[in-house]
This record gives sequence, C-alpha cells and structure tokens, in this order.
Amino acid sequence: MFTGLVMGIGELAAIAPGSGESRFTFRPLFTPPAWVGGESIAVNGVCLSVENFDAQSFTAYASRETLRLSNLGTLRRGDKVNLERALALGDRLGGHLVSGHADGVAHIEAIRDAGSSKCIRVRFPEGFSAQVIPKGSVSLDGVSLTVNQCGPGFLEVNVIPETQRATTIGLWKTGQALNFETDLIGKYVERMLAAWKPDSAQSRLSMDFLRKHLG
Repeated sequence: MFTGLVMGIGELAAIAPGSGESRFTFRPLFTPPAWVGGESIAVNGVCLSVENFDAQSFTAYASRETLRLSNLGTLRRGDKVNLERALALGDRLGGHLVSGHADGVAHIEAIRDAGSSKCIRVRFPEGFSAQVIPKGSVSLDGVSLTVNQCGPGFLEVNVIPETQRATTIGLWKTGQALNFETDLIGKYVERMLAAWKPDSAQSRLSMDFLRKHLG
C-alpha cells in the first residue's frame, strides 16, 4: 500500500527484456533508504518487488500483465520515474490510499498554465468514470492528485510548483501515457452498490425480491 506522495525521482539504468516481461534496474536520484530484498516499491505508481540492490540502484521484475496495464513497457534507458516506498503501519497518510495496481493507461490531452500551477487534462478509459469524482483523489504515474473537475472519460488536476519539482510532472508532455489508478475506496463502494442497481447484471432487484422484502 502506498500514499501517492513520491519519495523522489529515479532513472531507468538498464532493461533486460524477455518473452513479454522485463527486469528493470532503477537508480534513485536522491539518497535512498536501506532497501530490503522483496520489499515493495511503487515505480510510476506500479507496485514492484525489489529483487537485487546495492547502494546506488535496485532491480525489479515486471510481468507480462504488469506491462500490459501500465506504461512501464514504454520506458527507455535514461527515462525518469517516480519512486515511493511502501507505507508502513503508523506512517502519516498525507496523500490517499494507493494500491500500486494500475487500472490502465491514461493520456494527457492538454497542459496549461494556471498561475504558478499547471492544469492538466487527462483522458482515461470511460468505464472508470464512476470512480472519479470532483475533489476526489486519483493517482497518475504514482502521484496522488486531487480531481478539479471530471466527466465521462476525462479529468483535470491542478499541480502546484512543489509537486512539479518533486516528481516527474515537470517533464510531462501532451499525448504522454500515464499509469492511472482510481480511488481504492471508490472501487469497493461501486462494487458493493452494483448488486442494487436495477440495470446491473449483478442486480438482486426484481418484483419477487420486492414482494418478499417489502410486502
């Protein structure tokens, strides 16, 4: 579990691809903590496990499924990534609950200045629209951001100067693919309510049900 508060920026130092999967070596561009073998690290918001490490870098494996649902497969040597160590029980929760399991890839539609901030408009698969609400939270490339406004298949976020400085957002460009994860709590709420929607395949509502329980 993560918070979407990026620990720092890293650089992709090496890629070892094979049969639709890859091993990546990342070099943090900050003083890293003492890594632990097997611990979880969010790389651009995608939860990966540390396999090997030294004082300068760590290596992590990405499966075919991880590459399919994220932008990790498009990374090239020298690309910058957001890094976050997993949340420890009792840590300050300054962002929002981020699982590190990307829902898919979103794309930047527009970037415009808003004073010293940047307003970024993003397109994402429309099926996730119910999980994105105004003033709710979303994770884009592992960064916890507040939704300013949204609609079917799009959202806008306002990014303050400090977030631009501390993450890769300062490097983002129109058309860029971003790892996209909706709010974890929203997913559970939507799933629980699905059974009570009359037009849902999971719906339990019927005339017989209503007669039995409301008669």
